[in-house]
Amino acid sequence: MSHHDDGHAHDHDGHVHDGHAHDHVGHAPASDAALPAWADASVPDTELSPRQLSRRGVIRGAGLLGVGAGAMSVFGGAPALADQAAARPDPSAGEPLVYLAGDHHIHTQSSSDGLYRVSDQARRGAEFGLDWMVITDHGGLTHSKLGVVNVNPDIKAARVENPRALLFQGLEWNIPAAEHATVFVAPGDNEVSVLQQFEQGYDGVVKGATDGTAGGPVTAANEALAVAGLQFLAAQKASGAVADALMLANHPARKGLDSPHEVRAWRDATEGIAIGMEGAPGHQAAAIPAIGHETNGRGYYDNAPSSTSFPAYPLESYVTYGGFDWMTSTVGGLWDSLLAEGRPWWVTANSDSHAVYDDTLVRGAFAGGETFDTLGRYPNPVDGGVPITVQGDFFPGQYSRTHVGAASYGYLQVMDGLRRGRIWVDHGQLIEGLSVQVKAKNPGLAPATLGGIATVKRGGDVVLTITIDTADRPNNAGVLPALNRVDVIRGFVTGAAADADSFDAPTAQVVKSFDTSGRSGRFTLTLTLTKVKQAMYLRIRGTDGNRTQPGLLGSSVDPFGPAADVRGSADPWADLWFYANPIFVNVAG
Repeated sequence: MSHHDDGHAHDHDGHVHDGHAHDHVGHAPASDAALPAWADASVPDTELSPRQLSRRGVIRGAGLLGVGAGAMSVFGGAPALADQAAARPDPSAGEPLVYLAGDHHIHTQSSSDGLYRVSDQARRGAEFGLDWMVITDHGGLTHSKLGVVNVNPDIKAARVENPRALLFQGLEWNIPAAEHATVFVAPGDNEVSVLQQFEQGYDGVVKGATDGTAGGPVTAANEALAVAGLQFLAAQKASGAVADALMLANHPARKGLDSPHEVRAWRDATEGIAIGMEGAPGHQAAAIPAIGHETNGRGYYDNAPSSTSFPAYPLESYVTYGGFDWMTSTVGGLWDSLLAEGRPWWVTANSDSHAVYDDTLVRGAFAGGETFDTLGRYPNPVDGGVPITVQGDFFPGQYSRTHVGAASYGYLQVMDGLRRGRIWVDHGQLIEGLSVQVKAKNPGLAPATLGGIATVKRGGDVVLTITIDTADRPNNAGVLPALNRVDVIRGFVTGAAADADSFDAPTAQVVKSFDTSGRSGRFTLTLTLTKVKQAMYLRIRGTDGNRTQPGLLGSSVDPFGPAADVRGSADPWADLWFYANPIFVNVAG
């Protein structure tokens, strides 16, 4: 490990901004689901699936299985801290966290390129162990008129059919002047009306406001419309029309449309609505070597710059690395440049499930005269009897998972955990459980977990503790994953970027790599950072070690980073990673 004398960097008082939104009393959400079967102590082990039994084994091993939602934590790590200076208490303080697996980007037959019913996606997600899901059909003219209304009864029915899962309604927003985003709200009486008003008033396709990047008054007006849309969502929450609303940018580097200044504008538009981006896109099966996949990039990242792309993005930004977006996978890249400002911006992973690789379902036929535009959806799928390999997706939870630390089990708790950055993501069930904690050696200073802020006295030491439960059974490809390495990445908090289009963070680097090959069960890794003088953040990632290369900014920054995925030849099951969101370290005194 290399320790820098960090006193030479700009200090900016060592302050880290909180950025968490205040909670408002919103319109009452739908009744929360029953506890997941793996967490419900009244459900005997014999009634659990192998994956559910594995999750139960993790929490049982930690001594946390018991009655009540508050006992469902995979680990009893300290909850995220609010900014000490802002004195914002964390409502979960003193409680264990519930790590709930989910997916915030799922399509149905109400998408113009979708296939499945809501019930199909909800059922398969539950079978693959998800605790929460968000239905996000594509925004647009037809969806804004018909789809957002039509899908709501299906979601309500699926909530009844899957009583142990949380099922949100959202949509995939065509961001004016940019790419796509997940937008979703807490369930309640107004979930349909708020989403429909949002789509009709602020969707780039609906409003003819997709042009961007080229500059000039059209670009400026469209970018302003995106900000206004986020402010509309914040106003709906503040008024109580909905209890909560969130936005996450989807596949942000896929086409080069999301410029750094736009990402910063979304984050800063209002407190706690735009909270992050897909660190890894969906469509992870798109480049499996198969007929029809020869030119596909993993995640369908197989584009070239266009006239609407941000011109400063390099060619290497248009591909994935170990299945992860260039903005996230590049140590010292755009994600790190955002974190270096000391403000929250989190990463997730999901399926973007439209049509699943090797599935046998096909689209049903319309009755005479009907079309997608007249119905707002496609007919129900039917079984074609033959596995279809030209498709590039997985079912929700089959490959990608976003794990969210919540104070208890419920819709608002999941949204709060997402906003606070208590998130880690994995591919291919690489690991089963993760707890990350940073604590100053100084007595009396509380620790922090993912998304939180720990405080250390200037010149003091901080200890990073990582506890991992390895995979204990074959994943959904029938292979037992093995964790080979865990990396710790550190960057210093240097304040707001002088250039809003900056996408580099010169202080970010891998400061420690742990060889975890051959280790199994539960184990703990620790790292002490000494004589801390400047605010920083720490984030971690892990890999099976099958495909690595020096990072894009050089081996001194990232000696064993994820390798670039090859078009038409990227088996996602043979290249597994997990990423965790950062913990900030504030310097006092």
